[in-house]
Amino acid sequence: MAAVGVAVLVAGCGGADEESAAAPSYYLSLGDSLTVGVQPDESGDPEETANGYTDVLYRTLYDSDSTLRHERMGCGGEDTTTFVEGGLPHCDERYEQGSQLEEAEAFLAEHGGQVDLVTLTIGGNNFTRCVEGVRDPDGEPDGPEDIGIDEECVADGLERVETEVPVIAERLRAAAGPDTQIIGMTYYNPFLALLLLDDEPAEEAAEAAEEAAGEAAEESAAPGDGAETETTGGDELAERSVDILTELNESLTATYQAAGVEVADVGAAFESTNGEVPADSDTGMPTNLQNVCDYTWMCNLDRGPDIHTNEAGAKRIAAVFAEQVD
Repeated sequence: MAAVGVAVLVAGCGGADEESAAAPSYYLSLGDSLTVGVQPDESGDPEETANGYTDVLYRTLYDSDSTLRHERMGCGGEDTTTFVEGGLPHCDERYEQGSQLEEAEAFLAEHGGQVDLVTLTIGGNNFTRCVEGVRDPDGEPDGPEDIGIDEECVADGLERVETEVPVIAERLRAAAGPDTQIIGMTYYNPFLALLLLDDEPAEEAAEAAEEAAGEAAEESAAPGDGAETETTGGDELAERSVDILTELNESLTATYQAAGVEVADVGAAFESTNGEVPADSDTGMPTNLQNVCDYTWMCNLDRGPDIHTNEAGAKRIAAVFAEQVD
């Protein structure tokens, strides 16, 4: 009987261990179209894919932990306002709680202690609508004379980043608790590709990008009264986009750090302010512009120009996050 008792005890302990070992842990990805791998299809129309940076990151993490599950909660088009409040019909239908933030809070509450990682990509869509005319209604790229930056839109986008991202970061941190790692990202600058619109020689394009990078640290070109003005011409547009991206990324970084959220510096990984042409360059393009062409669809005129990353770009972003994961 003693032997039988020992056998039963051992079997019972083994079953508990197996059940514990099988309990899943979760990776929760939140954010906009980059989160759900949006890329242009053969007709240039955006579609979700299974090759976003979050998918690449998950596959990498799964190799080390086969119990990990990916809760993919992003939605294309989300900006900071809709992330908090809802309001995009095609996104709202995904969230029983009413908004992506509320859905995330509910998931974190339901799976307390099981969520190892949360990634967040939000803020870029506060500005994508501020650049007008990158593609005409028929899907064809416009020329530089047809493209402009709506400065009133930019001012509004920055204000919402500065007021709403702190709310997002603080609520996620509170819902996740102190033991869950949360990583938010900065953005790359797809609009550097506008340097190509003027058909400038490579040397002139490089000088324009380098000058833009230097001026970005000195001052913002946004009008103080919020009035709408449009910047035109490929090099001027690219310069202004550097200013905007610098303000956005500085705001995101400061907010995340203040809330105890780590930062995946994608802007730095894409070298968005590096306007120098490498000595071994085959194209004569500055590093920042070359990276945009290599990692996004902005320089592809068959499916683009499109601001989203291609598969190479998704892998590059995933690598930046992977460096931060505990």
